[in-house]
Amino acid sequence: MHRLRITILVLLAAISMPLIASGQGTVGHVDAVYQREIEKFRAEEIKDLKSNWLVLAGLFWLKSGANAFGTASSNSIVLPAGTAPAKAGVFELMGDEVTLKMEPGVAAVIDNQPVLTAKLQPDTSGKATVVALGRLRMHVIKRGERTGIRLKDLQNPALRNFTSLHFYPINTAYRITATWVPSDGKRTVDVPNVLGDVTKETVPGEARFTLNGQKLTLTALGGDAAKGLFFVFSDPTSKTDTYPAGRFLDADAVQDGKVVLDFNKAYNPPCAVTPYATCPIAPKENRLAVAIPAGEKFDHSKPH
Repeated sequence: MHRLRITILVLLAAISMPLIASGQGTVGHVDAVYQREIEKFRAEEIKDLKSNWLVLAGLFWLKSGANAFGTASSNSIVLPAGTAPAKAGVFELMGDEVTLKMEPGVAAVIDNQPVLTAKLQPDTSGKATVVALGRLRMHVIKRGERTGIRLKDLQNPALRNFTSLHFYPINTAYRITATWVPSDGKRTVDVPNVLGDVTKETVPGEARFTLNGQKLTLTALGGDAAKGLFFVFSDPTSKTDTYPAGRFLDADAVQDGKVVLDFNKAYNPPCAVTPYATCPIAPKENRLAVAIPAGEKFDHSKPH
């Protein structure tokens, strides 16, 4: 009887013990604090999508000279029906500068002030000039040799039709502490984007770690060790469950030569929800051979 009681207690203890994250894909114990952290992260991602990406309604590359805009089909930049006059104004591209010239009687608003003409700062300046026209918002973007106008519609149907995002179950086995190897500041990698452009990005360093018995490396494409790092990566799940061009991952600052890669916070680029974004694609250095079934998923039945 005594031996039976001990056996039962051992079995109960084994059942009640949380699984330990081993780096082998085993689902580890998720405590309430970490659960809330991930839920907050996902809520902030949805908020960002609604504010900045689901409202995108157009991307128009400018030609040198005058680029007329309005709702009439004769314009170079055709705005959504019913959102503006047939002829609203002109974006004039001269060299690298873009000047806004509104039609008489059509006043746009910049920084809460009505304007008829203004020079526009691009997004690469760090403070893009936003032109408000009713429910529309427009600003200049620069991508390589291209200069364009990005259009937002605060009542865009994509925003109204948005339902939810989809994620893998939270798995602490994919919250990994990696060794940080800083760069010498001279190394660059070629980073392609969805437009077909390739840009050279200076590499802050590499995160090295082991997963499922394999040694892996992720090259940071932005940020710095003191403030936080940015990665773009892909893995075999991109063929079936995650975004084909790769996913984004942010990491906090490096501490004592270590950086935490929490793949439960891997998220899709904006291109997963809009055709009007210009997202980077995972460079060859960050195309992992080991599957990372953690973070945000993507429905492959949708066009992308």
